[in-house]
This record gives sequence, C-alpha cells and structure tokens, in this order.
Amino acid sequence: MRSEPGDSFAARVVAHAEARPTTLGTGRLICIDGLAGAGKTTLARQVAALRPEAVVLGTDEMLEGWSGLPGLGASIESLLRPLAAGEPGRWRRWDWYADGWAEWRRVDPGPLLVLEGVGSAAASYDELITTLVWLEAPREQRLARGIARDGEQMRDHWLTWLEDEADLHAREQTRARADLVLET
Repeated sequence: MRSEPGDSFAARVVAHAEARPTTLGTGRLICIDGLAGAGKTTLARQVAALRPEAVVLGTDEMLEGWSGLPGLGASIESLLRPLAAGEPGRWRRWDWYADGWAEWRRVDPGPLLVLEGVGSAAASYDELITTLVWLEAPREQRLARGIARDGEQMRDHWLTWLEDEADLHAREQTRARADLVLET
C-alpha cells in the first residue's frame, strides 16, 4: 500500500496493526523502517499520539555507534523474543557522547511496541512484526536533513551511513517486505 504525506498516514498505520492478529505475545509490533532522514521518528510520534499506551523505542540508541548497523538486528531480536513469550525484554543503550555502551533498559509486555529506525525490521524476526512501515525520500534531501540536524562536521559519517543502510536494506529486502510505504 502506498500513501502520500497529505493523508493521515499514522492513522492508517494504527488501523493496519489493529486489524491484524497479535504477533508479540499478546501485543502488536509496528516497525517503522526505511531510509535515514525520511521521517521515521516523526511518524512514530504521530502513532504514539494516537495510541498513548504504545511504547516507542528509537533504534538509534541500540546501535554500537556509527558502524553498529550490522549488529542491530540481533540486539533488537534479543529484546523481542522474551516479549513474544510474555516476559520482559531488555536492551542496552548506546551512549553517543561517551562512545560506549551504557545502562540496560527493561521493556514490559504491552499492547503496542513501536520500533523506529533504520534496520528496525530485520527479517530474522519477521514473524513478530505486526506491521512493517517503509519510509523513503530522495538521497540528497535526506542528506540535507541529516546535516541540518547534526552539523556539517558529521557529513562523512552521514555519507558512510547512507551506503551502510543501502547494503543492509538490500540484504534484508526490507522495502519488499513492507506492509505500508510512504514517500516523504
């Protein structure tokens, strides 16, 4: 399903998830994946505004720094498997300022978990995903958004990241697996 930014896409995401059987124990999992700078965080906030009971996690905090994208799926899967069994899940936060792992965080089973971020919907736990949303935008627009947010000094990181995410999504076939697609 494709959508344009003008309609209430967040409401469509929620409706899609609620129309499907639970996949994460007695709860549902929405993964908002796609390309960096395409609006995943904004969409996750809109979903949370519609469903205040939702727990929203940004996967940027689960990455082992700028080069952590290849290991992200395993980190998320270790959080999700206990939740699927009705048990609390745990994940470890990456401290971007200290450039190292920080505290562990706990997530209790609940009605709705929203994961947002590049690589949030790995194929290894596809059966746990209730709704997979893919967001995309032109590369130059995304790069401009990233530089505006993070500063010109981060350009080299962003350029490497754009290549890393393209490799990951090609391997995972994330866009092809998506239930909903939004071009921003």
